[in-house]
Amino acid sequence: MKDSVAGIEYRFKKPEILQEALTHRSAGNNNNERLEFLGDSVLSMVIASRLFELHSEAREGDLSRMRARLVRGVSLSRIASAVNLGKQLKLGEGELKSGGFRRESILANAFEALIGAIFIDGGFKACRNVILDLFDPLIEALPDPEELKDAKTRLQEWLQARGRPLPEYALQNEEGADHAKKFYVSCHVTDDGTMVEESGKSRRKAEQAAAARILELLQEASRS
Repeated sequence: MKDSVAGIEYRFKKPEILQEALTHRSAGNNNNERLEFLGDSVLSMVIASRLFELHSEAREGDLSRMRARLVRGVSLSRIASAVNLGKQLKLGEGELKSGGFRRESILANAFEALIGAIFIDGGFKACRNVILDLFDPLIEALPDPEELKDAKTRLQEWLQARGRPLPEYALQNEEGADHAKKFYVSCHVTDDGTMVEESGKSRRKAEQAAAARILELLQEASRS
């Protein structure tokens, strides 16, 4: 029975815990969902602690945004892919046929389950070492906390800092079938009439795109 995962510097004392972490719910009742729950909490706490330690001047909101960037599904699935975790998962027949070993959600959940399994098998210190070994390069590469704010937040703060009115968003149009809709949203700054329209696969994405574009225009105008 396997006692380790390639690319992860940890050897299990109880390989059966590793097998549970690698078993998706589609493959049976003794699956990795409980370990996923545990791993999610341990991972979040270790990352929060590391960010708190490294960014002594950062505010709570900045720390939260940095942690969210690191522990979001796409980040976890990329780490899982980097250590070929998908190829080591035990999946049910349906998930195998549909390529579940490549699915972002399955990979992210399996990675969290693996963290939970290491915590159970080796304790907090061993688990923390594994997490930081994988995440320290990502933490080092994080952009400035200000850049992690979404475009609507950055636009709002930019306008508020200058005593200007908040932008107004309006849905202008939507088109396409339900499974492939496209939304068109305008963003309007009323005091100077600046307005743009952008599109996205959801209303939220369209609003974010419009906010990003109008902030770019306002910043350019303020520099000229």
